[in-house]
Amino acid sequence: MPRILGVDVPNDKPTYIALTYIYGVGRTTAIRICQELGIDLQKKARELSEDEISRISSYLDNEVLVEGQLRRRVQQDIARLRDIRCYRGLRHRRGLPVRGQRTRTNARTRKGVKKTVAGKKGVKDLRH
Repeated sequence: MPRILGVDVPNDKPTYIALTYIYGVGRTTAIRICQELGIDLQKKARELSEDEISRISSYLDNEVLVEGQLRRRVQQDIARLRDIRCYRGLRHRRGLPVRGQRTRTNARTRKGVKKTVAGKKGVKDLRH
């Protein structure tokens, strides 16, 4: 299992798929990396030579923001939004959806487990 930038990439997958296991590298970026470095896209990750692995690592270090640096950058961006108190920052702070989704229903991923509100049955009893 080759190790690239501290991430174990799977042996049995093609190189361009294996590279997507690195945070910040998607399919398009992985394909671009392989093409620029002259690595066969369909070559399995276990077949990569030490030279190719080191070339990939150095390319990722110099050209692409990945792993810890990218995570840190995303956290800094969110912290900046919170600090300037913009709408998106407030949504992040309150743990609500940031990109305009509805919250009356759904939004359970951001809001967490449903909190039942007491006192709804009393309204029903008044009508009868």
